[in-house]
Amino acid sequence: MTPADPIAEARIAVPVVADVAWGDGFRSDSPSPGSGSGECSASRLYSVPPHDDLLDRVAEWSPVDTPAGGFHLVPVCLERDLPLIGRWMNDPAAAAFWELAGPQEVTQDHLRTQLAGDGRSVPCIGVLDGAPMSYWEIYRADLDPLARHYPARPHDTGIHLLVGGVAHRGRGLGGLLLRAVSDLVLAQRPTCTRVIAEPDIRNTPSVAAFLTAGFRFSAEVDLPAKRAALMVRDRSHRHLL
Repeated sequence: MTPADPIAEARIAVPVVADVAWGDGFRSDSPSPGSGSGECSASRLYSVPPHDDLLDRVAEWSPVDTPAGGFHLVPVCLERDLPLIGRWMNDPAAAAFWELAGPQEVTQDHLRTQLAGDGRSVPCIGVLDGAPMSYWEIYRADLDPLARHYPARPHDTGIHLLVGGVAHRGRGLGGLLLRAVSDLVLAQRPTCTRVIAEPDIRNTPSVAAFLTAGFRFSAEVDLPAKRAALMVRDRSHRHLL
Protein backbone atom coordinates (compact mmCIF):
# COMPACT_ATOMS: atom_id res chain seq x y z
CA MET A 1 0.00 0.00 0.00
CA THR A 2 3.00 2.28 0.41
CA PRO A 3 3.43 4.47 -2.71
CA ALA A 4 6.69 4.77 -4.53
CA ASP A 5 7.62 7.68 -2.30
CA PRO A 6 6.15 9.71 0.54
CA ILE A 7 6.78 13.29 -0.31
CA ALA A 8 7.16 16.85 0.52
CA GLU A 9 7.71 19.90 -1.62
CA ALA A 10 9.75 18.23 -4.33
CA ARG A 11 6.55 16.76 -5.72
CA ILE A 12 4.44 19.84 -5.87
CA ALA A 13 2.25 19.40 -8.87
CA VAL A 14 0.01 21.29 -11.26
CA PRO A 15 -2.08 24.35 -10.43
CA VAL A 16 -5.37 23.76 -8.67
CA VAL A 17 -8.32 24.22 -11.01
CA ALA A 18 -11.42 24.83 -8.95
CA ASP A 19 -13.88 21.94 -8.99
CA VAL A 20 -17.58 22.55 -8.54
CA ALA A 21 -17.68 20.30 -5.48
CA TRP A 22 -14.94 22.38 -3.84
CA GLY A 23 -16.76 25.66 -4.44
CA ASP A 24 -16.60 28.81 -2.35
CA GLY A 25 -19.28 27.56 -0.01
CA PHE A 26 -17.32 24.51 1.14
CA ARG A 27 -16.06 24.51 4.69
CA SER A 28 -13.74 21.77 5.84
CA ASP A 29 -15.95 21.13 8.88
CA SER A 30 -19.10 20.71 6.80
CA PRO A 31 -20.33 17.47 5.16
CA SER A 32 -18.19 16.45 2.21
CA PRO A 33 -20.14 16.78 -1.02
CA GLY A 34 -20.22 14.00 -3.55
CA SER A 35 -22.12 13.26 -6.73
CA GLY A 36 -25.70 12.12 -6.60
CA SER A 37 -26.62 12.19 -2.93
CA GLY A 38 -25.02 15.55 -2.18
CA GLU A 39 -22.60 14.25 0.43
CA CYS A 40 -19.92 11.63 0.81
CA SER A 41 -21.11 9.49 3.68
CA ALA A 42 -18.86 7.58 6.06
CA SER A 43 -20.07 4.31 4.56
CA ARG A 44 -18.59 5.37 1.23
CA LEU A 45 -15.29 6.39 2.77
CA TYR A 46 -14.57 3.19 4.64
CA SER A 47 -15.49 -0.48 4.36
CA VAL A 48 -15.97 -0.42 8.14
CA PRO A 49 -17.55 2.33 10.26
CA PRO A 50 -15.16 5.20 11.04
CA HIS A 51 -15.16 4.37 14.73
CA ASP A 52 -13.69 0.98 13.89
CA ASP A 53 -10.80 2.17 11.76
CA LEU A 54 -7.25 1.54 12.89
CA LEU A 55 -6.21 5.19 13.04
CA ASP A 56 -8.46 6.60 15.75
CA ARG A 57 -11.14 8.18 13.58
CA VAL A 58 -9.20 10.37 11.19
CA ALA A 59 -12.52 11.60 9.79
CA GLU A 60 -13.28 13.17 13.17
CA TRP A 61 -9.98 14.98 13.66
CA SER A 62 -10.58 18.70 14.10
CA PRO A 63 -8.98 21.47 12.03
CA VAL A 64 -5.80 22.99 13.42
CA ASP A 65 -4.38 26.49 13.31
CA THR A 66 -1.01 26.91 11.61
CA PRO A 67 1.09 30.00 10.82
CA ALA A 68 -0.18 29.65 7.24
CA GLY A 69 -3.87 29.45 8.22
CA GLY A 70 -6.47 26.94 9.31
CA PHE A 71 -5.71 23.42 8.10
CA HIS A 72 -7.97 20.37 7.97
CA LEU A 73 -7.46 16.78 6.82
CA VAL A 74 -10.63 15.75 4.97
CA PRO A 75 -10.90 12.05 4.05
CA VAL A 76 -11.05 11.52 0.31
CA CYS A 77 -14.40 11.23 -1.40
CA LEU A 78 -13.67 9.52 -4.70
CA GLU A 79 -16.49 11.23 -6.61
CA ARG A 80 -15.39 14.66 -5.50
CA ASP A 81 -11.62 14.38 -5.32
CA LEU A 82 -10.49 12.01 -8.06
CA PRO A 83 -10.19 14.63 -10.85
CA LEU A 84 -8.11 16.92 -8.65
CA ILE A 85 -5.81 14.20 -7.30
CA GLY A 86 -5.45 12.74 -10.78
CA ARG A 87 -4.22 16.09 -12.12
CA TRP A 88 -1.71 16.40 -9.29
CA MET A 89 -0.39 12.89 -9.92
CA ASN A 90 0.20 13.69 -13.59
CA ASP A 91 2.59 16.52 -12.88
CA PRO A 92 6.08 15.26 -13.87
CA ALA A 93 7.54 16.17 -10.47
CA ALA A 94 4.90 14.06 -8.71
CA ALA A 95 4.97 11.25 -11.24
CA ALA A 96 8.71 10.75 -10.77
CA PHE A 97 8.14 9.48 -7.24
CA TRP A 98 4.48 8.52 -6.83
CA GLU A 99 4.33 6.62 -10.15
CA LEU A 100 0.59 7.24 -10.53
CA ALA A 101 0.64 9.24 -13.77
CA GLY A 102 -1.55 8.22 -16.68
CA PRO A 103 -5.29 7.81 -17.17
CA GLN A 104 -7.52 8.72 -14.24
CA GLU A 105 -8.13 5.03 -13.64
CA VAL A 106 -4.55 4.66 -12.37
CA THR A 107 -5.14 7.08 -9.50
CA GLN A 108 -8.64 5.71 -9.02
CA ASP A 109 -7.33 2.18 -8.47
CA HIS A 110 -4.78 3.44 -5.95
CA LEU A 111 -7.45 5.31 -3.97
CA ARG A 112 -10.00 2.52 -4.12
CA THR A 113 -7.51 0.07 -2.66
CA GLN A 114 -7.27 2.24 0.43
CA LEU A 115 -10.93 3.20 0.63
CA ALA A 116 -11.96 -0.46 0.42
CA GLY A 117 -9.44 -1.53 3.06
CA ASP A 118 -9.76 -2.05 6.79
CA GLY A 119 -8.81 1.46 7.85
CA ARG A 120 -5.06 0.98 8.14
CA SER A 121 -4.54 3.73 5.53
CA VAL A 122 -6.74 6.81 5.15
CA PRO A 123 -6.25 9.05 2.09
CA CYS A 124 -7.07 12.70 2.73
CA ILE A 125 -7.24 16.08 1.06
CA GLY A 126 -5.39 18.81 2.92
CA VAL A 127 -7.54 21.94 3.05
CA LEU A 128 -5.78 25.21 3.90
CA ASP A 129 -8.08 28.16 4.63
CA GLY A 130 -10.84 26.43 2.69
CA ALA A 131 -8.73 25.60 -0.38
CA PRO A 132 -7.80 21.99 -1.27
CA MET A 133 -4.03 22.11 -1.76
CA SER A 134 -2.45 18.78 -0.83
CA TYR A 135 -2.93 15.03 -0.80
CA TRP A 136 -2.07 12.97 2.30
CA GLU A 137 -2.03 9.35 3.33
CA ILE A 138 -2.15 8.63 7.05
CA TYR A 139 -1.31 4.97 7.58
CA ARG A 140 -0.35 2.37 10.16
CA ALA A 141 3.35 1.92 9.45
CA ASP A 142 3.48 -1.05 11.81
CA LEU A 143 0.84 -2.85 9.70
CA ASP A 144 2.31 -1.81 6.35
CA PRO A 145 4.88 -3.77 4.30
CA LEU A 146 7.29 -1.04 5.40
CA ALA A 147 7.42 -2.74 8.82
CA ARG A 148 9.47 -5.57 7.27
CA HIS A 149 12.30 -3.13 6.62
CA TYR A 150 12.75 -1.33 9.94
CA PRO A 151 12.28 -2.14 13.67
CA ALA A 152 8.62 -1.18 13.85
CA ARG A 153 6.83 -0.45 17.10
CA PRO A 154 3.11 -0.97 17.75
CA HIS A 155 0.99 1.91 16.46
CA ASP A 156 3.78 3.58 14.48
CA THR A 157 1.94 5.99 12.18
CA GLY A 158 3.22 6.90 8.73
CA ILE A 159 2.48 9.93 6.59
CA HIS A 160 2.81 10.66 2.88
CA LEU A 161 2.35 14.15 1.46
CA LEU A 162 1.96 15.65 -1.99
CA VAL A 163 1.59 19.43 -2.18
CA GLY A 164 -0.48 19.92 -5.31
CA GLY A 165 -1.41 23.56 -5.73
CA VAL A 166 0.91 25.88 -7.65
CA ALA A 167 0.02 28.77 -5.36
CA HIS A 168 1.39 26.79 -2.42
CA ARG A 169 4.77 25.93 -3.88
CA GLY A 170 8.07 27.30 -2.66
CA ARG A 171 6.64 28.83 0.51
CA GLY A 172 7.97 26.36 3.05
CA LEU A 173 4.52 24.86 3.50
CA GLY A 174 5.79 21.28 3.22
CA GLY A 175 7.76 21.44 6.46
CA LEU A 176 5.15 23.58 8.21
CA LEU A 177 2.28 21.21 7.40
CA LEU A 178 4.32 18.08 8.12
CA ARG A 179 4.93 19.43 11.62
CA ALA A 180 1.25 20.32 12.05
CA VAL A 181 0.03 16.93 10.88
CA SER A 182 2.57 14.94 12.88
CA ASP A 183 1.56 16.97 15.95
CA LEU A 184 -2.06 16.16 15.14
CA VAL A 185 -1.30 12.43 14.83
CA LEU A 186 0.42 12.39 18.21
CA ALA A 187 -2.43 14.35 19.81
CA GLN A 188 -5.18 12.17 18.37
CA ARG A 189 -3.42 8.81 18.71
CA PRO A 190 -2.25 8.45 22.33
CA THR A 191 -0.99 4.91 21.65
CA CYS A 192 1.36 6.19 18.92
CA THR A 193 4.85 7.03 20.19
CA ARG A 194 6.32 8.18 16.88
CA VAL A 195 5.46 9.28 13.35
CA ILE A 196 7.33 7.64 10.47
CA ALA A 197 8.12 8.68 6.90
CA GLU A 198 10.27 7.14 4.18
CA PRO A 199 11.01 9.57 1.33
CA ASP A 200 13.22 8.52 -1.54
CA ILE A 201 16.81 9.25 -0.51
CA ARG A 202 17.25 11.12 -3.82
CA ASN A 203 14.39 13.47 -2.99
CA THR A 204 16.49 15.94 -1.04
CA PRO A 205 13.81 18.70 -0.82
CA SER A 206 11.46 16.12 0.72
CA VAL A 207 14.04 14.98 3.26
CA ALA A 208 14.81 18.61 4.08
CA ALA A 209 11.12 19.34 4.68
CA PHE A 210 10.86 16.46 7.14
CA LEU A 211 13.96 17.71 8.97
CA THR A 212 12.42 21.18 9.14
CA ALA A 213 9.28 19.61 10.60
CA GLY A 214 11.20 18.10 13.51
CA PHE A 215 11.81 14.62 12.10
CA ARG A 216 15.22 13.04 12.54
CA PHE A 217 17.04 10.93 9.98
CA SER A 218 17.17 7.39 11.37
CA ALA A 219 18.60 5.18 8.62
CA GLU A 220 18.68 4.37 4.93
CA VAL A 221 16.43 1.44 4.09
CA ASP A 222 16.14 -0.59 0.91
CA LEU A 223 12.49 -0.87 -0.09
CA PRO A 224 11.20 -2.77 -3.12
CA ALA A 225 10.77 0.37 -5.22
CA LYS A 226 13.42 2.70 -3.82
CA ARG A 227 16.18 3.41 -1.35
CA ALA A 228 14.53 5.48 1.34
CA ALA A 229 15.49 7.82 4.15
CA LEU A 230 13.72 6.61 7.27
CA MET A 231 12.52 9.75 9.06
CA VAL A 232 11.17 9.62 12.61
CA ARG A 233 9.41 12.14 14.83
CA ASP A 234 9.35 10.91 18.41
CA ARG A 235 6.62 11.91 20.82
CA SER A 236 9.20 12.37 23.58
CA HIS A 237 11.27 14.76 21.47
CA ARG A 238 8.56 16.70 19.66
CA HIS A 239 9.03 19.86 21.75
CA LEU A 240 12.79 19.79 21.35
CA LEU A 241 13.06 19.66 17.55
